[in-house]
Amino acid sequence: MHSILTRGNAILAYTLSVLAALTFFCFLSTLFVDYRTEASMNTVKVMVKNVPDYSASREKNDLGFLTFDLHTDLTPLFNWNVKQLFLYLTAEYATPNNKLNQVVLWDKIIQRGENAVLDFKNVNTKYYFWDDGNGLRGNDNVTLVLSWNVIPNAGLLPNVLAYGEHKFKFPAAYTTSRV
Repeated sequence: MHSILTRGNAILAYTLSVLAALTFFCFLSTLFVDYRTEASMNTVKVMVKNVPDYSASREKNDLGFLTFDLHTDLTPLFNWNVKQLFLYLTAEYATPNNKLNQVVLWDKIIQRGENAVLDFKNVNTKYYFWDDGNGLRGNDNVTLVLSWNVIPNAGLLPNVLAYGEHKFKFPAAYTTSRV
């Protein structure tokens, strides 16, 4: 009646359907988990320089330098469906040209099984804090925000903001010394 290929195809299709249903139910088991936690940040040293942009225009733009402290415990966020967390620290600020500027200053990947308690002191930024003009000098409303993406085994990739942020201001004068 049925050939071996037909029976093999039926068994494979049934097995894949069962696995897909199990994966979906596993995803549903962690769908409503709250992945937010408290984080505290503080700026230690803040400076701003006016340096040439190496594009064709050769105009000068602001370059911010800062060191920061960061403390948070991400251990409770890990469950069976979390492979890793991709953390990133952003600076958000407004300038006359743009209502919202967001600059990623630092990032880190924490995999399941690694130490997820972060207690960093006096850390330099990993990436440059460039502004596309002169919007950093004297800016008194810059906010540091810690966010993370949850990388699951199955399901959605939520983007999560930590409870807690830190507001700081840049000095009104440019720094002329080396950093």
